[in-house]
Amino acid sequence: MDKIFKIRNEEEKDFKRVEEITRKSFWNLYFPGCVEHYLVHVMRSHEDFIPELDLVIEVDDQVIGNIMYTKTKLIDEHGEVKDILTFGPVCILPEYQRMGYGKALMEYSFEKAIALGYEVIVIFGNPNNYVSRGFKCCKKFNVCLENGTFPSAMMVKELKPDVLDGRKWVYVQSPVFEFDEKEAERFDEGLESMEKKVQPSQEEFYIHSHSVIQ
Repeated sequence: MDKIFKIRNEEEKDFKRVEEITRKSFWNLYFPGCVEHYLVHVMRSHEDFIPELDLVIEVDDQVIGNIMYTKTKLIDEHGEVKDILTFGPVCILPEYQRMGYGKALMEYSFEKAIALGYEVIVIFGNPNNYVSRGFKCCKKFNVCLENGTFPSAMMVKELKPDVLDGRKWVYVQSPVFEFDEKEAERFDEGLESMEKKVQPSQEEFYIHSHSVIQ
């Protein structure tokens, strides 16, 4: 990472650029095509969206990546609710990946989240991309889904040490992620044509997304 970069809040002038970056970054990654750019498009107007944690990273005055956060929650066995965060999509343009920009963007966002008073982040993703940033298996924190399972793709990061005290927590995802895939397809039809392909990362995603920790 030999170039000077800048991290700032996303502005309205960035919306289209960020959606394009997201589409290029996720295209064919999890399945042929992608929907993450549509999620970015609808997330900004959702009540769980956190504008203060809507960040872009610039190199040579060009936006090359972004990260977005939404509010979500954990509920313990007694019904106590803990407000937490999840992030996603997070992406860096393919030609700038593996250069440290994603790390810088995430670490900056963690500091901003701490300043806002948040204590926990829960995400879904490929563990290879996140364990180096302090994320750990959800089972180590006794955080599960409503069906009681501990997905291998679900990871937890404590922004405040030992804030999760070992009691059982159920993760409840924000409704913003439950969008209409047909609407996403229609949104994509109006954009530049990109070829849908089958590639190995899709099988990797299938394995992670269907695996649980016993």
